Amino acid sequence: MPSDLELIFQGSNLGRLLGGLWVSVWIALVSMGASVVLGLPFGVVMTSKNRLVKLLCRCYLEFVRIMPQLVLLFLVFFDLTKVAGLNLSGEFAAVVVFTIWGTAEMGDLVRGSITSIPRHQFETARALGMSPAQVQRHVILPLAVRQLLPQTVNLTTRMIKTTSLVVLIGVVEVLKVAQQIIDANRFQYPSAALWIYGVVFFLYFIVCFPISWLSRRLEARWQIS
Repeated sequence: MPSDLELIFQGSNLGRLLGGLWVSVWIALVSMGASVVLGLPFGVVMTSKNRLVKLLCRCYLEFVRIMPQLVLLFLVFFDLTKVAGLNLSGEFAAVVVFTIWGTAEMGDLVRGSITSIPRHQFETARALGMSPAQVQRHVILPLAVRQLLPQTVNLTTRMIKTTSLVVLIGVVEVLKVAQQIIDANRFQYPSAALWIYGVVFFLYFIVCFPISWLSRRLEARWQIS
């Protein structure tokens, strides 16, 4: 075993890396849960025929997509603290930013799933005497969920990977822990960075690959012809 690789297993280094990974996953899962709760109704609203409502939804969606997540992190963590006098932790600021981003993306996924449902599904349900609300609840939403779930799982993977940005606002996640281990052993293990970052890559892989695999399986199984 190369001496630089041994550093990973010395003391609590591996446990610290796993703890940092849990911080990343926790931020992503909490943000994703909030995004689903807020994104589902937002997506339904985006299908509205009201031009003003559609314009406002589109403005929000495009603003979030154009603005880099890193800039949003800085705005919420640094500027919002000054302007509103709030004392936000890095983890809470990260959850807020990823929820803002996730809600916009989730809403657009919901909108796309609803609008992709064949028109005859609406017409058949209305011919059976269902009200518009009943059509949405009993026909459209169940069909949309079958398309939406694989995409939601995929969005979760993207969110987990994007949490690496929170290191720049002081959150001690897996990448920050890796940097701390490398800096503390810079002279004794000068080439350890390759191994440490390799372990970080592997940790992200073992978390994200099963989620990506599940997304592909669901998409293949539930694809609506």
